Amino acid sequence: MPEWLVLTLAMLAACAVVVVITLLRHRRAPEDEDPSETPDVIEYMTMWIGVVYAIVLGLAIAGVWEARSVAQDHVQAEAQALHEISERVRVYPADARDRIREDVNAYVGHVVTTEWQKMADDGELTKRGDELLHRVRTDVTDYEPASDFQAQAYQPLLDQMAAADQARNARAESTGATMPGVVWFGLLAGAVITIGMVFALQIRRTTRELVLAGLFSALIAFLLFLIWDFDAPYSRGITASAEPFLHLFPGVEG
Repeated sequence: MPEWLVLTLAMLAACAVVVVITLLRHRRAPEDEDPSETPDVIEYMTMWIGVVYAIVLGLAIAGVWEARSVAQDHVQAEAQALHEISERVRVYPADARDRIREDVNAYVGHVVTTEWQKMADDGELTKRGDELLHRVRTDVTDYEPASDFQAQAYQPLLDQMAAADQARNARAESTGATMPGVVWFGLLAGAVITIGMVFALQIRRTTRELVLAGLFSALIAFLLFLIWDFDAPYSRGITASAEPFLHLFPGVEG
């Protein structure tokens, strides 16, 4: 099911629940009930519950967005390190240079096709990707410089190899959800409490109040969906992309 359809259904469901409960409550309410007699303490509590929950939602959105940005940074760092390796080996003999570049391209091609889909589907990297990166590492570390000029390029190549490996490990750690289950429990429970406090204010069955209550519940449903969508940086709608690999290695088919 497309994510936009899930979002639409969730928002409509939230609106429907609030409107239906409001209508049922109004039908069962005593005839002499006066909505204007809501105690001040209930209004005070409702206001502060809304404020606290808004702060929690804001922090959650900021947290998952930052995690998504960090995941994209890992991709950029990995692609840049591999690009540096591919460029810096130009001082090596043709056979060593071509072998390293071919293995780098093979690894990048695997990442942007097979491995990226594996990350989206299962939240993990592939063993084939580990093997291809290990092959690049072997190419770089096992070469014996034949001149001082090549020796000067050797250590920077090792540094870039280490940076690529580190970025890959960081990418592996970022494939799963970033929000702990207890946080999701708090967000969902807070949504129920916040929307439930609307009924404590004894809203009436006027078109204006029903519309506002429905929009309020739909907004909370949208924000929760936004957090869920950002929660897995490589798996859902607004995800980190493989664009850095494709930009730095244009010959690789994504």
